[in-house]
Amino acid sequence: MEYYLTTPIYYVNSTPHIGHAYTTIIGDILVRHQRQRGVETFFLTGVDEHADKVARVAAEQGLTPREFTDGIVGHWRDLARRVNASVDFFIRTSDDGHAAFVRDFLQRIYDNGDVYEGVYAGLYCYGCEEFKSEADLVDGKCPIHDVEPEWLEEQNYFFRLSKYQDDLLRLYDERPDFIRPPFRANEARSFVERGLRDFSISRATQKWGIPLPWDESQVAYVWADALVNYLSALTYARPGEDLRPKFWPAVRHLLAKDILRFHAVYWPALLLSAGYEVPRYEFIHGYLLLDDRKISKSLGNVVDPLDLIDVYGVDAVRFWAARAVSFGQDGTVSIEGLRERYERELGNDLGNLVSRTTAMIARYRGGELRTVAGSPPWSAADLAGDVAERLDNFDVTGALDSIWTFVRGLNRYVEATAPWQLAKDEAKADELDGVLYDLADGLTAAAVAVAAYIPETAPRILRALGQSEDPAWGRVRPGTAEQARGIVPAPPLFPRIEADAPVA
Repeated sequence: MEYYLTTPIYYVNSTPHIGHAYTTIIGDILVRHQRQRGVETFFLTGVDEHADKVARVAAEQGLTPREFTDGIVGHWRDLARRVNASVDFFIRTSDDGHAAFVRDFLQRIYDNGDVYEGVYAGLYCYGCEEFKSEADLVDGKCPIHDVEPEWLEEQNYFFRLSKYQDDLLRLYDERPDFIRPPFRANEARSFVERGLRDFSISRATQKWGIPLPWDESQVAYVWADALVNYLSALTYARPGEDLRPKFWPAVRHLLAKDILRFHAVYWPALLLSAGYEVPRYEFIHGYLLLDDRKISKSLGNVVDPLDLIDVYGVDAVRFWAARAVSFGQDGTVSIEGLRERYERELGNDLGNLVSRTTAMIARYRGGELRTVAGSPPWSAADLAGDVAERLDNFDVTGALDSIWTFVRGLNRYVEATAPWQLAKDEAKADELDGVLYDLADGLTAAAVAVAAYIPETAPRILRALGQSEDPAWGRVRPGTAEQARGIVPAPPLFPRIEADAPVA
């Protein structure tokens, strides 16, 4: 079994913001979880360098597009590293391997008779890299970027998208879970049912891009180039190895809703034309909103994820990203919400529980955890099944909710059993051993269950309990904790942050 997951490749016209970190973090959680279950995975992210707006920003700075992208790509590589994303390959659309594959891909479409030459005239939003109809606009402006589109007219090559209307509707019928959540699938279907227009796949006036194989005076339109990265990366990510037979089409695309049309309509049609199978799944998530507005570089309300990580640590930011908004929906977030979850959920619910448990084992049993058969009032096996099922269905927030319900159950167990009272009565020594083991056992299972979300903290919890750091999913079960010695009171996992600490 294989699991291939992609983020969108991000435009490099500016530096990353928390919205980009959000998608990358969620993707990493899904991939890490699959690895815990022994699945062979491949995780792809990267940057889209050939957009018109990239060339424009470069010109404004007196640079060639290549000079500009070479200078800024390091920020995007650093994003994946700083959010602790376990990426297998970082793709640049300026890679020679990508360019060669795109030319072959487009030649397949051309040879299939799905390309013709014509003149396009219409309104074009450079922020979206997309032609707009009057119906797409609000008060004459792009609703996403809040700018008026520009009139563009030039001789282009077109892809016969209209030819694939019935094929796409059949795909949606035969594979109702191809696009998730279901209401996003309905959006794609509605768009197709309104009738498809052929779209331009080249640019005559823009020279920054991949030349068409049959007419090198034009370059590939950004979406006819960028989408292909999901396939091209598999052909050169590992030198001398073609990963397509292993990982295609076992791919899950993660993307935000503003690029649904390109992925759910254009991309499968292009694949069908070029003779490839369509992806396994596409999951379209909503926006993170600040003050009910999309976080956007063009709107100027960005939050630098690296600033947040410097203050709260990477695991806290990952936890907040997964927990603050139900994944798939739009949701309003705030820095204050991050602080609150850091203190209340990570610091108190989890951190204090680990500190209390290890301190009681150290104080009452000299640091020795004794294995005791028992029947605690929770089921780690049920937790394992529920979390795995939810993550298989992209319910990243729901899976974390389940884990946190489990963690809070452990906290209630401490209060209900009152080990500090049991320790006062020698006749209740066995009962105390059982309670301490249940707590350590439950925490061990919880640490493994939450490891994909907080991969730096989970091993610290396991070490504090004298347990193996192995995150294998089979350890989320009753009786998973092993006898241990030398347990000492664990220092705070999430120390308090000063109230006036900078956050952005």
